[in-house]
Amino acid sequence: MPKTKVNNIELEYDTFGDPSSKPLLLIMGLGSQMIRWDEEFCKKLVEQDFFVIRFDNRDVGLSTKIEEAGVPNLQKLFVQREKGEPISVPYTVEDMADDAVGLLTALNIDKAHICGASMGGMIAQVIAYKHPSRVLSLTSIMSSTGNPNLPPPKPEAMQVLLTPPPQGREAIIEATVKNRRVIHGSGLPFDEERARKLAIADYDRSYYREGFSRQLAAIWGSGNRKEALKTISAPTLIIHGEIDPLVPVEGGKDTAEAIPGAKLLLIEGMGHSLPVKIWSKVINAITENAAKPYN
Repeated sequence: MPKTKVNNIELEYDTFGDPSSKPLLLIMGLGSQMIRWDEEFCKKLVEQDFFVIRFDNRDVGLSTKIEEAGVPNLQKLFVQREKGEPISVPYTVEDMADDAVGLLTALNIDKAHICGASMGGMIAQVIAYKHPSRVLSLTSIMSSTGNPNLPPPKPEAMQVLLTPPPQGREAIIEATVKNRRVIHGSGLPFDEERARKLAIADYDRSYYREGFSRQLAAIWGSGNRKEALKTISAPTLIIHGEIDPLVPVEGGKDTAEAIPGAKLLLIEGMGHSLPVKIWSKVINAITENAAKPYN
């Protein structure tokens, strides 16, 4: 897969479809490599006349690791954040948004449809208000505004974020499957075999827990976007699971409330995941949103 240099780092990326089709940038979430945008999912988007770009954010996968920043103490940052104290982080979600825009520039794409999941949704939101001239439409999936007054993750989901991983390949793979089951929720069947295959692919491609910690710190240090979201004018779709244990549904509702004209799609039984069963609903909604007129 190709790499390109942006903002003094290298981003690993991949594309699907005809470059003359509608560009669609997919941004993945916390600690997740671009392969979490399943190839079949990407190909189904190509069938909707999109040119699909997926990439590894900084500090994950095969993109540049920000090793010189060190590993933040998440427990300490969490306590500071809960007290409302300012926290120091290696980089912010805004920096990651600039990375994504830099990738578009490197690919000679002036404007694109932007779609992000979880932390990727936060990055997509920032692109939409910080770089509005680069955005044709915005889709934010299972994400939030950073509003501190929203409900926190369920305790079991918070444990997924804060529990240190075990040692060794097999133990880490099993822990990943277990964690994915927790955030998937109980509303839709959990495909354990598929989850294990993805966990193996993740580990063997590039396991890097330090990057997860810095990305989580970036989320915590990026503050409340709600006022800035009010300036977004691109056609916007907010997709959220009704039983999301990691980013409760109020986060999606708050995002839709903040962005003028945003459409909110709540999916029954969906937790913090994109199971195959709901792909067609998600892809149809992205396609419909992208077709809305925008000058």
